[in-house]
Amino acid sequence: MPESSICPQCSSQYAYPMDHLMVCPECGHEWNPDEIKVEEDSSVIKDSNGNILQDGDTVVVIKDLPVKGAPKPIKAGTKVKNIRLTDGDHNIDCKIDGFGSMALKSEFVRKA
Repeated sequence: MPESSICPQCSSQYAYPMDHLMVCPECGHEWNPDEIKVEEDSSVIKDSNGNILQDGDTVVVIKDLPVKGAPKPIKAGTKVKNIRLTDGDHNIDCKIDGFGSMALKSEFVRKA
């Protein structure tokens, strides 16, 4: 069964076409099948520019990042080599010279 004929609101499989829309007889929801967004794979991690990151990549920090317990922040332009991707809010594990092991958010780095 095509994905566009399943109701996005209640997941009913009994939706039918009416003019250019699809209609669900169970919940009454109407939608345009051409406008249904394809969900992105949540396991894909992207940098601040939208480039896909992979384990072992080298990235550059794009803004000064304060570090709890450290007297100085990680400066913008710091190059981080051999990253490891993880699940969670801070989705990059790495080692930074002068700071040691830490976790970064992918939104604050760009692929080098």
